[in-house]
Amino acid sequence: MKTRVVIAGYGMAGARLAEEIRRRDPAGERVAIVAIGDEPHPPYNRVLLSNVLAGAMSAESVRLQEEGWAVAHGVEVWRGREVVSIDRDGRRVTLDDGTLIGYDVLVLATGARAWVPPVEGLIGDDGELAPGVTTFRTLDDCAAIAAGARGGVRVAVLGGGLLGLEAARGLAARGNEVTVVHPRGHLMERQLDDGAGQVLAQVLRGLGVRVLLNSRAARYLPGDGLKLDDGRLVEADLVVVAAGVRPQTAQAWAAGLDVEGGVLVDDDLRTSDPWIHAIGDCARHPGTVPGLVQPAWEQAAALAALLTGTRSPYRGTKVVTRLKASGVDLAALGDVHAAPDDPRAEVLWLSEPARGRYAKLVVRDERVAGAIALGVPDAAAAITQFYDRGLPVPPDRLALLLGRAMPYGEGAAPGGGNAAGLPGASVVCRCNAVSKDELVAAWRSGARDLTALASATRATTGCGTCTDTVCGIARWLAQSEKAEAAGTAHAQS
Repeated sequence: MKTRVVIAGYGMAGARLAEEIRRRDPAGERVAIVAIGDEPHPPYNRVLLSNVLAGAMSAESVRLQEEGWAVAHGVEVWRGREVVSIDRDGRRVTLDDGTLIGYDVLVLATGARAWVPPVEGLIGDDGELAPGVTTFRTLDDCAAIAAGARGGVRVAVLGGGLLGLEAARGLAARGNEVTVVHPRGHLMERQLDDGAGQVLAQVLRGLGVRVLLNSRAARYLPGDGLKLDDGRLVEADLVVVAAGVRPQTAQAWAAGLDVEGGVLVDDDLRTSDPWIHAIGDCARHPGTVPGLVQPAWEQAAALAALLTGTRSPYRGTKVVTRLKASGVDLAALGDVHAAPDDPRAEVLWLSEPARGRYAKLVVRDERVAGAIALGVPDAAAAITQFYDRGLPVPPDRLALLLGRAMPYGEGAAPGGGNAAGLPGASVVCRCNAVSKDELVAAWRSGARDLTALASATRATTGCGTCTDTVCGIARWLAQSEKAEAAGTAHAQS
């Protein structure tokens, strides 16, 4: 008999799970899928919303599935509906319209919701966001921000984390006067040390974004802006709240599942109920951090394998955080807060604020333990390869910090300039775990441009930062084929 899998949440994690199950069970002979999503849109890539906000991409271009994908693959999808309660004994869920849906296995992929800090005036008397205030989490949020930001109005972004900075840069690119209000001493304090955060602030100021650090909003004044706790007024016609997210766990908690900063799961992504799993931002696994696409998609693949009969435990994800903002090239990974006097680590750093560059490398036991690379893309690419593959770092640590020591051959360029030197097993797209070998195979099977390669392998469809490398590999393959053809024609003549 088929296993009836109900997926509560049809965003990035839930949609990927459906795809991974159908990749292993194309005809639906083993697994029947019912997916319930609270948004009216087809699933889309939330990571690319800053590009939509900046006007560089359309809403349609960030879709993860075409309109007819679910029907074509035998997936029953309920859009604009939400699971409001879980009956664990009866193994069924109740939707917000009263519909009851039974399950053999329930997967919670409910994600996270934007957190609105307790600033007076942000929330109206009706419990909704006040006029002139919006969050930045969904496609509908993007539309609301774009509508409110027309005419180059003044915008205050509340929060200097990853999401807030992507929103700020996107709005600045639209011609808006943008001010970021951040309560900490430097930007992105979870992912960056103080030195990197200060250089990043300088880079953003150079791109037209005003940055206020150690600044706390005390009150929202409609039509005027944000009153800070020190009395200053940040003039703004629109306030974008990007102060973080909170896992959506209300249904799990009400059902009696173990919840602690997320729904607790084991290596099989199983909750405290053996018939319920959780993936993505709503789940808490000790081997990863929430809020990033790569862990969610790796979890989806691991769970799909389990549900189709092949156990593939999820052991965690080595996360690399990237700021996806035009004019800013930033990557951070591992332990970035190690101090220079840490007796257990070698710590090297280079700071060049005038040129918007900052690089830091943390080495433990001859391996990369952490790094920050701002404005040094070659270093980011090289260090990430060492980190991903767990390779011993070269004796010349400075060469690695400067991006001159490559783990894939002398002179190989991480941007694809010398794709021939990149080993076949090297991971090119971290979000989708796509190797160079897989890209080569897809190209030789007829995927001869970026769009076709993305469709065949999913490379570039996550955070998009591997696009240059994928294009470089495609160029190398085209040049190689042309050279081979020329050589054959010469031999025949």
